[in-house]
Amino acid sequence: MKRVAVLTSGGDAPGMNAAIRAVVRRGLSLGLEVLGVRNGYTGLIAGEFVALGPRDVGGIIERGGTILGTSRCPAFRTPRGQEAAVRQLQDRDVDGVVVIGGDGSQAGACALSQRGVPVVGIASTIDNDVAGSDPTIGATTALDIALEAIDRLRVTASSHGRAFLVEVMGRRCGYLALIAGIAGGAEAIMLPEVPQSAEVVAAAIRDAYGRGKSHAIVVVAEGAEPNAAALAEYFAHHAERLGFELRATRLGHIQRGGTPGVSDRMTATLLGAAAIEQLQAGMHGNVLGMLNGKVTPTALASLAGAVKPLDPQLLRLARVLAE
Repeated sequence: MKRVAVLTSGGDAPGMNAAIRAVVRRGLSLGLEVLGVRNGYTGLIAGEFVALGPRDVGGIIERGGTILGTSRCPAFRTPRGQEAAVRQLQDRDVDGVVVIGGDGSQAGACALSQRGVPVVGIASTIDNDVAGSDPTIGATTALDIALEAIDRLRVTASSHGRAFLVEVMGRRCGYLALIAGIAGGAEAIMLPEVPQSAEVVAAAIRDAYGRGKSHAIVVVAEGAEPNAAALAEYFAHHAERLGFELRATRLGHIQRGGTPGVSDRMTATLLGAAAIEQLQAGMHGNVLGMLNGKVTPTALASLAGAVKPLDPQLLRLARVLAE
């Protein structure tokens, strides 16, 4: 193996740059040439390659986002797009590819692998929904950002005796909402995995006031049903009957930005270095994640349709601590 390529795909996550840095410097230390692919699979299809040296990845470990850029690429889901990507790799004599991203990105990595390209994936998404890694790169920093917002809102909620609804990201996975809700002392948590009605949330808030609390916090995952917008509309229409107001705050993409914390930097660094080592050792077709504190490979093919469940003990704990 002489030449490898690295790309970032899908939603950006704090720690992606730390992973790129580790891929490049570990690759160079092993005598490999490392190419960066700009703008994810879109850039791979278009042949947007750039050589990366040690100074090209200097000073990026603390930066959020990705210096290579990222994109969503519907064209790569087609046979024609995948064939074009493989040709670009063959034309440049690329011997292996490292794909940094979430479940959609790793589905693309699996497609490349099935076409004969040696690929190693790195699980990177704030949603923490890639099986085989707990947590994924970006999740802990996103949680810190969400928790800071909840803490700030609680100050205002307590001062005015109000109830606040906070929507966090996570798509179909309620991990961010569950952990942020527990750590932030939420009175109710809405998750895609555990559907609840608006009246159940209203009852939780009424009970909180009845127990002498001066305020209430509801954390809602963006994929929950009803979602934050529906809950806000419901409480606006029923404020008089319920006897309280509910103010809504949507954190949105704020959770993706900012400086990655030490956990995400270390996870990204370990996984980036390990990805290069696996490629050189001929061990590919896997996505790397952290399980029980150790770098762990999971077959790319096994991720298709895999659902990462929430810890039932944490679900029970959230209910107990809301009292």
